[in-house]
Amino acid sequence: MIVAAPVDEADLERAIESLRASGTETEGVAADVAEEDTARTVVELARSRFGRLDVLVNNAGIIIVADVESTTVEQWRKIMAVNAEGVFLGCKHAIPAIRESGGGSIINLSSAAGLIGTPLFAAYSASKGAVRILTKTVAAHCREKGDGIRCNSIHPGGIDTPMVAQITRSRNANISDIEELAAPGRAVGYGQPADIAYLVLYLASDESRFMTGAELAIDGGLTAV
Repeated sequence: MIVAAPVDEADLERAIESLRASGTETEGVAADVAEEDTARTVVELARSRFGRLDVLVNNAGIIIVADVESTTVEQWRKIMAVNAEGVFLGCKHAIPAIRESGGGSIINLSSAAGLIGTPLFAAYSASKGAVRILTKTVAAHCREKGDGIRCNSIHPGGIDTPMVAQITRSRNANISDIEELAAPGRAVGYGQPADIAYLVLYLASDESRFMTGAELAIDGGLTAV
């Protein structure tokens, strides 16, 4: 049973259609994660429709290609509102609901850019670093409360998504297409959405019951060197 909440209604409809076709009970709402009412609405939708909330995945994110000198204040605040504040609001409102269910898992999508400096993505990198530390803070908080709630962060590298494809075309790195990231001579390559989904599945399951506060890089070795 899944509640989906992308901001774009077309994306929402496609996600719901795909999930229902696979036999998964799904509800959805198109909403802006930077708004606190969104977090309240999504949590209440899960509780009213399915009777409980066991897992929260904070996956929304946006990116702007700009170094620290060229990033505007407006761009900085927009990135932080979605990527960092949105995760905070999701955690804040999901914790009581997951507590009522007897425990569960919160999974925050950060980025490899939240582990290392990325000159062309100043605001994005900072926001994903914030997600990393917030995740550990939430994990420590829930551990102290004895809630049985785990919280971990995932740090993907380049994944074959529309957002990453757009970045490769726009940045000054002589890369015109994401396929070139996997070309001979490049050390990292790119991953598929399923690579991330399998890790999310593991963290959502009881198989990861002793894991909390962890940061898991899944980036083809990008942060290993």
